[in-house]
Amino acid sequence: MTIIPVILSGGSGTRLWPMSVADKPKQFLSLVGKETMIQQTLLRLDGLDVADPIIICNQAHRFIVAQQMEEIGRKAKILLEPLARNTAPAIAVGAWQALVSDRDAVMVVLPSDHVIQNREAFCKAVKAAAEEAVKGSLVTFGIVPTMPHTGYGYVKAGSSADGTVFDLDKFVEKPDLETAKKYLAEGTYSWNSGMFVFKAESFLKELESFEPEMTALSKKAFEVSEKDADFVRINKDAFEQIKGNSIDYAVMEKTKNGKIIKLDVGWDDVGSYTALHQINGKDEAGNVVCCLDKTAIIDAKGNYVNTKKKTALIGVENLVVVETNDAVLVCTMEKSQDVKKAAELLK
Repeated sequence: MTIIPVILSGGSGTRLWPMSVADKPKQFLSLVGKETMIQQTLLRLDGLDVADPIIICNQAHRFIVAQQMEEIGRKAKILLEPLARNTAPAIAVGAWQALVSDRDAVMVVLPSDHVIQNREAFCKAVKAAAEEAVKGSLVTFGIVPTMPHTGYGYVKAGSSADGTVFDLDKFVEKPDLETAKKYLAEGTYSWNSGMFVFKAESFLKELESFEPEMTALSKKAFEVSEKDADFVRINKDAFEQIKGNSIDYAVMEKTKNGKIIKLDVGWDDVGSYTALHQINGKDEAGNVVCCLDKTAIIDAKGNYVNTKKKTALIGVENLVVVETNDAVLVCTMEKSQDVKKAAELLK
């Protein structure tokens, strides 16, 4: 089978402001390790036989994407969205592109800004999902929860014939804490990863049954797209007519062919500074310090520090201290989810 990675790179990453900004959001930053997040997204598939990826991104980021692919020796078909219309239309144009390569192509749809620590286990799961997708299934990955998280949506698994692939019972929205605790106790709920595996043909067939207008407009937008050097410019006139919707709402919550494969691979969507603090290396006091030669830590613990100027933290706990060329952020860890609000106010 032909497995084609389809990388979604349209996010703005405002919860990691001021490091992540509109001109260069978090998927293009090296937040965990040497490579950027979009580079890591592709490199973790090295254990599989995959075709050149399809990357769907904002027009403003086209040269960043091309440069970062060149840095890791990857060729990619780069599709440029004229405007944001959520994940379902983006995946649809990716599917039309995949069909150009192979009518039986299997798409591995991946956000460009996730961390996965166990690459070997992830590749094994993708292979199992691809084998299921050949049968016509639409597979999503459910992340085995490690805590009653209220910042993620959840998916519920139904029955399974082999203990590996489960029927998709339902999607549920982000719960309150008590509900999240119940989900963990029940054992059939996983975090919604936003990652999917299916044949391009299977996805478009399901999309057409639920969202025929979106299917037709996405096809038109792709068919009259313009090639610009190494890029494909999706037609704006057709694409902007599409009513934006997520793949969850448009297809996965309605399909009868949904499946779940559970993942326990050290996954994180790096959606806050709390997450960055958790997954990066710490000193003995639990501090993550990104510029050791410029930072003095005295009787301080549990902080995340990433600054350009010489910085001293004295007697403080659980703070986020970030400085870029034109902005400074100071907040508590517990309020790090509100960084997005500050980014909007200072836009």
